[in-house]
Amino acid sequence: MRTLLVVVVAVLAAAPVFAQEKTIKRKVAIGRFTNETQYGKGLFYDKENDPMRKQALDILSSKLAQSGKFILLEREDLDVLVREAGDQMNKIGADYIILGSITEYGRKNEGNESIFSSSKTQTVEAGVSVRLVEAATGLIIYSDEAKGYAETTTKQTLGIGGTAGFDATLSDKAISAALTQLVENIINKCMDKPWRSYLLAEDAGSYIISGGQAQGIAVGDKFNVYKKGRKVKNPQTGMEIELPGTLIGVVTVLSSFGDTPETEISFCSYAGQDLDEEHLDNYYILDE
Repeated sequence: MRTLLVVVVAVLAAAPVFAQEKTIKRKVAIGRFTNETQYGKGLFYDKENDPMRKQALDILSSKLAQSGKFILLEREDLDVLVREAGDQMNKIGADYIILGSITEYGRKNEGNESIFSSSKTQTVEAGVSVRLVEAATGLIIYSDEAKGYAETTTKQTLGIGGTAGFDATLSDKAISAALTQLVENIINKCMDKPWRSYLLAEDAGSYIISGGQAQGIAVGDKFNVYKKGRKVKNPQTGMEIELPGTLIGVVTVLSSFGDTPETEISFCSYAGQDLDEEHLDNYYILDE
């Protein structure tokens, strides 16, 4: 028995230990979420205080936060920020930007009555469209739409049972059902690409990069440094395409500072080819 125990312990000690894969949280800016339907739009309709728009925005934020893979940045003034950033979309402070709209909304009531009983079914249908934009390039990397449904039924027998007006929670449920179909794809698209950061400045031999503890960056983490590839213009589309960069070195995180995810920075040591400190914007960092 003792011999068997020793063998089991030896086997367990020799077994490899698989470390949990480290995930750097992506910064996602949820920009405008509009209501493109005509539902609830009266004479004094206020687009900025549209309740359905806010419903969709809150539901999407909640679902993305529950995944634990994102730092959410609300950007209601996204249009202004994009105009100010120009080609430098990464100045918005996010890795990705989500734009959405409620494209369809409808509700109906159906009832059945008999001598001894009656029932009433309320149904809501909502259509939602989203676009995911990569801030570094300004390209739409995912676009889709989905429909969600929700219903409730009240019954009466011999005059006994529930009666109800319109159930306002059905709107939430229908919009949530539509967004649920899209969220998984949004998460996968955001996590498919390596996390990217930038060299902000040099300070007494250390280099400052954007990002910190809130994103999951820890002391000792190492990231590859790339020199940007040259840009070429596609004559067919008129768009500039940045060619793949060249791996030139590695940064190692020494410490992190910052009060909020948007202001967090990390100090790093650097090993590799010499950097042009006058043009640090020619480099970027990937977690691969």
